[in-house]
Amino acid sequence: MFIGEIARLTGASPKAVRHYEGLGLLGKVNRAGSYRVYSDDDVRQVKLIRQAQALGFRLADLHLVLQGDSNQPDWDGLSQQIARKRESIQQEINGLRSLDEQLKLIDAEIRSCPDTAANIGQACEADAPLRRKKSS
Repeated sequence: MFIGEIARLTGASPKAVRHYEGLGLLGKVNRAGSYRVYSDDDVRQVKLIRQAQALGFRLADLHLVLQGDSNQPDWDGLSQQIARKRESIQQEINGLRSLDEQLKLIDAEIRSCPDTAANIGQACEADAPLRRKKSS
């Protein structure tokens, strides 16, 4: 099949398919004259690349596990990439939970002020944590 067909089947643009090929992510693509001729394996590979990108992987992350002439992914390598990605996401989640807790505390202190708008310029316990954060 030609590039238009693989693009249609995978949802990737022809430019993206050529880019994947240029990076070596599709292995060796056959040619008929000046036209690229893609196989069902190439379709599966492009779908895998697009799925990985949708999950937050960069093409550089995929390069080592998808390059080569075998047209077969390094499944063990992909599994390791997934484990690293999950660990990174878990760290992000933990950091966001900590930030959320800090924001809840600050919001609770702000809400404990009787009338925040009327107390502008007056000391209120609510801005104490904000001052501590700024001075740290």
